[in-house]
Amino acid sequence: MRKLLLSIIIATLTAGASYAQTPLRAASDGPIEISGSRKGVRTSTDITLGIMAASTLTLALVKQDWKGLALGAGECAGVFAVTYGLKYLVKKKRPDGSDNHSFPSGHTSLAFTDASFIMRRYGWKFGVPAYALAGYVAWGRCYAKKHDFWDVAAGAAIGSAVGLLCTTPFAREHDLKIAPQVIPDPAGNSFISFGVGGSMTF
Repeated sequence: MRKLLLSIIIATLTAGASYAQTPLRAASDGPIEISGSRKGVRTSTDITLGIMAASTLTLALVKQDWKGLALGAGECAGVFAVTYGLKYLVKKKRPDGSDNHSFPSGHTSLAFTDASFIMRRYGWKFGVPAYALAGYVAWGRCYAKKHDFWDVAAGAAIGSAVGLLCTTPFAREHDLKIAPQVIPDPAGNSFISFGVGGSMTF
C-alpha cells in the first residue's frame, strides 16, 4: 500500500510538472491569460478541497471522534500558518502572474494534511481515496498555472509531514482489541461455535 501511495503521488506531481511547462499567451506586464479548461480545473481543486474537509468532518462525527476533530483542526491551522508565512517570506511569482504568493501551494498542503490525517487516524481504507484526491489537487494547481512543480511538492511535503507525524491512530487511542472468542451455543447443544469478539475503551 505504501508503494502504491508513493507511486500515485510521484505520478501526479510529475504530470503536474509536465503541464506546467505548456506555454501560454501572456499579457505585457499583467497576469497570464488562461484557457477555460484551466479555469475549470482551478475551480474543481477548490471544490475538491472543500469535499475533502467535509468528508473528514463527517467521518469524525460518525465515529464520534471528538479528539480527532480537535487534532485535525489544529493540524490544518498549523499548516495554514506555516504555508502562508512562507508565501509572504519567499514571495515567489505565480506561473499565471496573478501575485507573488506561489510558494508553497496552500491547496496542496491542506489537501495532503487532510489525506495524511485520514490515513494515519482511520487507516488505508479511507487514506488511499483521500491521497488520490490530494494528488488531483496538486495536479490541478499546476495545470491551472497557479503553481509549478516545486510549489506543490513543497506543499505536499509540509502537509504529509504534519499529518503523519502529529496524528495518532484512532484504534490505538481507544484500545481496540480483536481476538478469537469461544461462544457457547445458546440452544444448549453440546457443540461449541466459534466467533471473533472485540472491545473498545472510550
